[in-house]
Amino acid sequence: MSEPIDIKQIFSLLPHRYPMLLVDRVLDFKAYEHLTAIKNVTINENFFAGHFPESPIMPGVLMLESLAQAGGLFAGLSQPPEENEGILHFFAGIDNAKFKHVVVPGDQLRLEIKLLTRKGVFWRVHGEAYVGDKLACSADLLSAAKEFKK
Repeated sequence: MSEPIDIKQIFSLLPHRYPMLLVDRVLDFKAYEHLTAIKNVTINENFFAGHFPESPIMPGVLMLESLAQAGGLFAGLSQPPEENEGILHFFAGIDNAKFKHVVVPGDQLRLEIKLLTRKGVFWRVHGEAYVGDKLACSADLLSAAKEFKK
């Protein structure tokens, strides 16, 4: 078990900001093994204005984006800071995406990432997003580490 990673540390590892930052906190992390994070879903999310105003649900593609961001955090946190300076982990592919449960305002999405393989700059992880004990979605995600200049 690691110390929780707060939003300031997340800002240092991901380039995303409102409205596209979809990870609020990292709860648990073990380098090269796993990461658990959360996304608090509120009625103030900009996507609820159109998806769907009378019965708002989080778009599946944004659940997957939450998992991809958690996967990028996992890869960034796993590497020593000197190896990670100026590097971002870009979303490069997805396999086996499945949607099982809707996510609505007030839900807390728990994002669980597990390493499948790592070859060179490529990281393949399995991600699962839960609301309570219900699996909302899952997917195998691929990221590629690349130099990034701000």
